[in-house]
Amino acid sequence: MTTYDLYAIGNALVDSEYEVSDELLKTAGVEKRHMTLIDAPRRAELLHHMQGLHARKTGGGSAGNTVVALAQLGGKAFYSCRVAHDDLGDFYREDLVAHGVATNLTHTPPAPGQTGSCIVMVTPDAERSMSTFLGATAELDQSALHPHDIARSKVYYMEGYLAASPTGLAAALQGREIARKAGVALAVTLSDMSMINFCRPGVEAMVGDGVDYLFCNEEEAQVWFGETDLDVVCKKIATLARVVCLTRSAKGCLVIEGERITTVAATPVKAIDSNGAGDMFAGAFLYAVTHGHSTAKAAALGNLAAAQVVSQYGCRLSQDSVEVLVQQFTKM
Repeated sequence: MTTYDLYAIGNALVDSEYEVSDELLKTAGVEKRHMTLIDAPRRAELLHHMQGLHARKTGGGSAGNTVVALAQLGGKAFYSCRVAHDDLGDFYREDLVAHGVATNLTHTPPAPGQTGSCIVMVTPDAERSMSTFLGATAELDQSALHPHDIARSKVYYMEGYLAASPTGLAAALQGREIARKAGVALAVTLSDMSMINFCRPGVEAMVGDGVDYLFCNEEEAQVWFGETDLDVVCKKIATLARVVCLTRSAKGCLVIEGERITTVAATPVKAIDSNGAGDMFAGAFLYAVTHGHSTAKAAALGNLAAAQVVSQYGCRLSQDSVEVLVQQFTKM
């Protein structure tokens, strides 16, 4: 008997999102379109650059966004993560609970220190550039796991960002083994080019001898294989997972299942903020496949959800937007 549609492990981060110019991004020394890990002094320096700008504060973390998306659509999700005993930690825990996501945070006392946070800078071309201070989430470890709940889930999901944390990676891999032995489907997202470039062995360990679902965008797939030819990339990446979702922004998504490749068109929108698009796609896709829909139909929902999130500021959808999304999906 399953308890959860999705059990995920990942970073707990509170996002502060700013609209900035390319000039400010350059002045602040932030690498565009990438996620960069920063320490506390660098965080303070960046916040100094953001003085006078309005910040939107939301719960974040890649896998955290994914479980919230799935829960908003009506699925049941569990999230293993780590926060500190501070205001941001309280905010993050309450945000998960408010969205109906079960979490280890309601069972264990918060850690000392500072809760992780991410400064997200969105430029006029809708690209997001992230500077992440891991804080307490850098020490995420196996104590955050709920083995019984992993074994009673349909899908176990790992975010590639955990490759940057030795203890977080070890916890993700321990959960992977628990899930594998219980016959739970395995899923992983490559997360970001920085993880491939600087933490590749950890991401490779999550993929292991193969997973059921792999999520990445076109550029990440190209960097992974050192290959720009899409046909070659598709052929190679098909060996890593039973189902690969390769997203291509306005070009939609490719669902790769062995030698079968299905192109699923994107929903045309004016993009203003790409932050959280991939996370939203994964949450919607996994909701659909765990509720009996085909992978092509699931990708269509993923594209709809991603389109909704890039056409607004912020990585989460309001419940009203989700209801509109569900109505669109039922008509497909």
